[in-house]
Amino acid sequence: MAGIKLRSYSPQMPRVLTIGTSTGGPQALAVLFGQIGRAIDRVPVLVTQHMPPTFTAILAEHMAKVAGRPAHEGQEGEVVKPGTIYVAPGGKHMTVEKSGADVVIRLNDGPPVNFCKPAVDPLFDSVAKAYGSATLALVLTGMGNDGENGTRTIARAGGSIIAQDEASSVVWGMPGAAAHTGECSEVLPLDQIGPKVTRILGGQRL
Repeated sequence: MAGIKLRSYSPQMPRVLTIGTSTGGPQALAVLFGQIGRAIDRVPVLVTQHMPPTFTAILAEHMAKVAGRPAHEGQEGEVVKPGTIYVAPGGKHMTVEKSGADVVIRLNDGPPVNFCKPAVDPLFDSVAKAYGSATLALVLTGMGNDGENGTRTIARAGGSIIAQDEASSVVWGMPGAAAHTGECSEVLPLDQIGPKVTRILGGQRL
């Protein structure tokens, strides 16, 4: 893609998949989870979608149906487990932290970040701290630049980021901002992201 620098994927097998999205996100997530299904049995999935309360619970229900895997709003202190999709509840920031051998969800009622609550950056920053180079992150369609700083944080920790391309995005704000950091490993059309994630989580060398 012209003018966008890319960095190599982490050589480490991902132990988490984290996703940030906004405008057009529910439709993009439906396509993604329809493609990756069984692949996420290996990792927990942490999602921040810009949405108000009640809508995030409905979104989780839809994702559970599409993926054929459990999905629900993240709950304070909950231990994250492979094969489960955790959605940031509307009106709260969702982060994760290490707790002994486990990684647990934390919810906080702090001020909006990038004018958003939940916001992607707090989640990405916390995932980078908890999982380091074993992080795989996706920045999908959305308005604004939420996730840009988190992309940098994940890259500094050695993790990998894929951004959705402009042509397949409803709004190329968030993925465009992530792509222009020069820290993404690929910028792909939506219909190619699911197959790529499936290959990565399946342990195929890149």
